[in-house]
Amino acid sequence: MAHLTASQLAAELNLSKGRISQLVADGRLDACYSGEGRGRRFDLQACADALNRKLDPGQMLGNGAATKQRLAAVRADETDEDADPIRPDRPGDVLTPRDPDRYELARIQKVEEEARKLRRSNAEAEGTVVLAASVSRQVAQQISQEIAEFETVLREAARRIADRLGVDYRTARQIMVETWREHRGARTEALAARASSARMDDEERAADI
Repeated sequence: MAHLTASQLAAELNLSKGRISQLVADGRLDACYSGEGRGRRFDLQACADALNRKLDPGQMLGNGAATKQRLAAVRADETDEDADPIRPDRPGDVLTPRDPDRYELARIQKVEEEARKLRRSNAEAEGTVVLAASVSRQVAQQISQEIAEFETVLREAARRIADRLGVDYRTARQIMVETWREHRGARTEALAARASSARMDDEERAADI
């Protein structure tokens, strides 16, 4: 005979869970169960004998259809303190591959991800947000164009200096390019450090999807 929780025993004997607790407190079910608190498990036949109750053949065998149905209903609705805090097929917080909660969790995560993508798509269509990756690519392209144009300006400036001062064009150009590249390297490091320490404000966090 399988041992039952208080709720399962109450269902088998057509009693309330509170009544089972009273019987335990009164000592009428002594020697009919093992464990304490949430771990308490009752022997159905021993409890029936102690209470002068007769079990139908299905209950006595422990595998009758009615018994299975009642136990399934109790397990589905069980929220009382006698319920196992951790399911037998779930060690700790690990969800086994066939655990129905694993499927439910995956389904919820999929729905949330689809909702997030839809919100982002709607926001893009409305023009209220722009993807950071898209902005980054556009800005990088514009900066590259500006740098190329500026270096063209440097070459032209070096040529004018060479013509007006009578100095070597290549030397003047080299000095100007070296100075520019030193400045650009220093600015890149400074801006990278500033970007890494930047934090989103409350409004940005609220809009982060």
